[in-house]
Amino acid sequence: MNRRGFLRTAAMLPLVQGALTSLASAEDVYPSRNITMIVPFPAGGQADLAARPVAAALEHILGKPVIVDNRAGGGGGSVGNAQAARAAPDGYTLLMTLSSLAVLPEADRLFGRTPSYEVSQFAPIARVLADPTLLAVPASSPWRTLKEFIEDARRRPGEIPYGSSGPYGTLHVAMEMFASSAGIRLLHVPFRGAGPALTALLSGTVQAIAAAPGTLKPQVDDGKLRVLANWGATRVSSFPDVPTFIELGYRDVEMYIWAGLFAPRAIPPAVMTRLREAMAQAAASREVLQTFAAVGSVVAYQDAPDFARFIDADSARLIAAVRRIGKVE
Repeated sequence: MNRRGFLRTAAMLPLVQGALTSLASAEDVYPSRNITMIVPFPAGGQADLAARPVAAALEHILGKPVIVDNRAGGGGGSVGNAQAARAAPDGYTLLMTLSSLAVLPEADRLFGRTPSYEVSQFAPIARVLADPTLLAVPASSPWRTLKEFIEDARRRPGEIPYGSSGPYGTLHVAMEMFASSAGIRLLHVPFRGAGPALTALLSGTVQAIAAAPGTLKPQVDDGKLRVLANWGATRVSSFPDVPTFIELGYRDVEMYIWAGLFAPRAIPPAVMTRLREAMAQAAASREVLQTFAAVGSVVAYQDAPDFARFIDADSARLIAAVRRIGKVE
């Protein structure tokens, strides 16, 4: 290279280095592309109810599309949970799932199966909802109170069918917790999610379901369903006349369907911080608050540290219930 060419190349180096630095900085800014939010259930259930308004809010806050991807399959959401656990920990694959997250690996171990994922593979970002489960039956059914339902079940052990989101999913555990406490036996009919189970209840395929207030309220308001009892510690504001199981004397029957956002465990700290900040904004946004209020659910936001502690406590109680169910079955 002659002297003139060398000087020209040397003069261009700062420009090239500056361009490369700018490109690297642009790649480091999160997010730089679309985000996928896996929902491991079909549309119509609690996880889907939580995901869609939150995804819309995050899209506005983060400035990139947040695509809700319903990946139903397996019992209680296991397929979608496992797919999220295996995703690259870069913040571009998130998981909106339910309290069954911790239950399903324990159920697999109970029956000698290798779990498809472990809770330790996830990093909690934020809790969105934490609704008590409600017991619903068709409005045309003969049961107007929980007492009437239990009396009929005792006369016909194993004959009253109820739907669930899958074996050992949240809705299955809730119903078996109640049945065990009441000394009755019901017929479990699993579906691929709460949405299909609710459709089966409306069509008469099953006669009962445990579900969240937000998924039941439109059907109750339309006169299609009746709610008999509430698994929460207190009554629900959207169903103020519905008693709790605890009120009715079943003190160990308490269950909540919480929905929360997770990422693969090794997500970079800066990306996790950005997602936590965005979720705090999303949970406080008028659109999210109004959407949940319209279906009778109240935002139950918790940031990552509080959410992690909540999961530990709730999971311990649910896993104990799963072990009891496993011994009976």
